[in-house]
Amino acid sequence: MENEKQVKLPDWTWEFHGHRCPFMPIGYRMGAIALRELGIEKVKDHGAFALPEMGVGHPQTCMMDGVMSATGCTYGKLMMERLNYGKVASIVHAPGKGAVRVYLESDFQDELGKEEFFAYRKRGVEPSDIPSEVTERAVKIVLETPEDDMFKIEKLPDFKFSRPKGSFAKVKCSKCGEYVFERYVRTVEGEPVCIPCSGFTESRLDALKAIQ
Repeated sequence: MENEKQVKLPDWTWEFHGHRCPFMPIGYRMGAIALRELGIEKVKDHGAFALPEMGVGHPQTCMMDGVMSATGCTYGKLMMERLNYGKVASIVHAPGKGAVRVYLESDFQDELGKEEFFAYRKRGVEPSDIPSEVTERAVKIVLETPEDDMFKIEKLPDFKFSRPKGSFAKVKCSKCGEYVFERYVRTVEGEPVCIPCSGFTESRLDALKAIQ
């Protein structure tokens, strides 16, 4: 349980996210809870993986910027992957420490969804264009609601996750002349080509095949 009445987010997290909304701080709280439960600090390098269960096409994905901000598990460091389950939840896995899943309780989602902020969003109004007093009411609820009333926290003792080993090896595409990292090279008529030049129709490479 948090001791303070209101959770405090660093000012830079709002600037990084670009607007004020309720779901970025939800993600921040999720990430902070996971770090606490795993007994680790915000990662500087590659000490943990964040696996938000979000998909695409729902505004709640703002949550993921909050998770990144709290944990240090960023896309650029390849420490975050979206699981595409369409759930407001995130897993944080720290090798040797375990994994924790934090889910935004359904009852809380129902109550928060009654806020006027979401009526604006459903009409297509961008968060920055919503009256600030409307936004701040929703944000205040997120920052002041006790942890136990917001989140379900689960330890995942059998969770396994790994990433492909990093490689600096790259090859020039025989068609466009641009470098492509080796594992993404395709062969056409015996020549190395990048995926766009290959003519192949490929779905997004599944980086999560190692999850068991």
